[in-house]
Amino acid sequence: MRFYSTLGRPSVDPELMIRMLITGYCFGIRSERRLCEEVHLNLAYRWFCRLGLDGQVPDHSTFSKNRHGRFRQSDLLRRVFETVLQRCIREGLVGGEAFAVDASLIKADANRQRGIEGEKGLPAQAAGHAIDEYLAVLDDAAFGAATEVTPKFISPSDPAARWTGAHGGQAFFGYSTNYLIDVDNAIIVDVEATTAIRQAEVLAAKRMIERSMERFDLYPAKLMGDSAYGSAEMLGWLVYDHGFEPHVTVFDKSARKDGTFSRDDFRFDLAHDAYICPGGTSLTTTRTLVNDGATMLYHASKHACTGCALKPKCCPKEPARKVPRSIHEGARDMARQIARSCEGRVSRRLRKKVEMLFAHLKRILKLDRLRLRGPNGAHDEFLLAATAQNLRKLAKLIPMPSLQSA
Repeated sequence: MRFYSTLGRPSVDPELMIRMLITGYCFGIRSERRLCEEVHLNLAYRWFCRLGLDGQVPDHSTFSKNRHGRFRQSDLLRRVFETVLQRCIREGLVGGEAFAVDASLIKADANRQRGIEGEKGLPAQAAGHAIDEYLAVLDDAAFGAATEVTPKFISPSDPAARWTGAHGGQAFFGYSTNYLIDVDNAIIVDVEATTAIRQAEVLAAKRMIERSMERFDLYPAKLMGDSAYGSAEMLGWLVYDHGFEPHVTVFDKSARKDGTFSRDDFRFDLAHDAYICPGGTSLTTTRTLVNDGATMLYHASKHACTGCALKPKCCPKEPARKVPRSIHEGARDMARQIARSCEGRVSRRLRKKVEMLFAHLKRILKLDRLRLRGPNGAHDEFLLAATAQNLRKLAKLIPMPSLQSA
């Protein structure tokens, strides 16, 4: 203490603040003012925070000042989360063989009735931490650059929050919390905050996988996920770039609703690089790429289609049939084959562990709505909540040390 000034408010140990924040998120105490009151009165909380019976509890405003200052500058909350994860790895709770990924919407601290039309943009007098953070992430693919579509409404208090009606009820402003978990014991391996849109969630999954490999040397054999992660590009990234087994539902809209043959009705001949139609005609390709270099088109000859008896059910409005094929179709076929297997059915059951963590997050930890605004606020809350969930799991699965007699 001799290094600190005798003037002003007494200094506060950062470890004490982190312990208090973890206590609050473990027991669903969202308000920092109430957290200070609870720590002041509860002996168990005092013991965990190492305050003793006469230790002074810091003022609630201290948390806000440190959050916007040294906590974010040093990325302290990320380091706390990774320290807890490292302990889980040492205790053998992380198998590292199978991961699951998913995202869930969390309401932002933004009034839906005060939204501004997206075409009008923010008012010129708008200012604050959330506005500065919004401007800082406009070029980030996880937020502002995730899509070129202008949102229907923008919140003047938290413009980075995305207007979404994905739940099917009333639309609201929200963020997505993205979890990457190890399915052995449902330990959260990584967490990422993004805007509430599918493209950003897919990017978050890639970032989390790469970060877990880089920082913890975790190379899972398979990744489980729903159709949000089943695009051709994502499956190609998993299979070709990293060698993962894609236990992911394929995102496929090739089925036709007009009664004509869909792509699944055509058999692909890998040896001759051609599709075979139900009538036995071969569809070949010149290997010219379309759709930004992601698709090849296979064409049947006009002569063969004109005299075909199945033409009314194949291409009634076109002179000849063509079938698109993604350059990542091999990875898509691999995912389809896994989905039909017994192992795929097991994976669909195991990936529900992520959804159970989201249910625990919202119902037990009471994080169904954010208290902090801006991308950094969402990032801080999601990291603290994930840290709390891993600590609760660690306490549940690791036996207490036996008491030794004196």
